[in-house]
Amino acid sequence: MEYIIAFVVGGAICIIGQLLFDLTNLTPAHVMSLFVVAGAVLDGFGIYDKFIEFAGAGATVPITSFGHSLLHGAMRQADEHGFIGIAMGIFELTSAGISSAILFGFIVALIFKPKG
Repeated sequence: MEYIIAFVVGGAICIIGQLLFDLTNLTPAHVMSLFVVAGAVLDGFGIYDKFIEFAGAGATVPITSFGHSLLHGAMRQADEHGFIGIAMGIFELTSAGISSAILFGFIVALIFKPKG
């Protein structure tokens, strides 16, 4: 049952994104930014953690989880280290994903001829 819930919730998030593409003039960058901000706002209100408990990977895999991770880390470090902790915490939980994206993007650019 856990897999079905994750599939349905993750699929629902994707459907929302597709509807935003189809029914509005938003670009992929706009929708991605909207989802990241939505994840951060939901985490700010303490809703996203409950959403993860319910949906599991259906809530942690989509881009909304990136916003949740950014804010979650920043809030935790801000409690411990004050204002400077915000900058430290933003990258604490997301550094592996950001570093991987940079590394793999660089490797792909070396293998294939990038346009531009």
